[in-house]
Amino acid sequence: MTLGLTFEKLVLIGFIAAMIIGPTRLPVYAAGLRRFVDRAKVMARSAESRVREELGPEFSDTDWRQLDPRRFDPRRIVREALLAEPGSPAVPVESASATPVDAVDGLPERPAPSADGSGQARGDVSA
Repeated sequence: MTLGLTFEKLVLIGFIAAMIIGPTRLPVYAAGLRRFVDRAKVMARSAESRVREELGPEFSDTDWRQLDPRRFDPRRIVREALLAEPGSPAVPVESASATPVDAVDGLPERPAPSADGSGQARGDVSA
């Protein structure tokens, strides 16, 4: 996650900060920033090791990318659920996430709207 910051924006922010802080206090602030980054790294490592200890060895080799919600295609999951035989077991998660979102096919197409703007397709006699 970059928050929309590009290299050019970071250089500009650094230049403006250097001008505001001034050349005499810049080394002090740079050292403080380095200490902050070092502490953040230590805290992240300790949090990661604590999570691994608390979850146990069976979770240390879990592939978390398989659980990424962006991999699931809700259209395919719903279509398979609607087309499944009544009383059959649910579709496994692995097969539900195998198709990328852009490659969904077999969905029923909508009828073309009528030219009069009524929203009904031509030849549709439902009232």
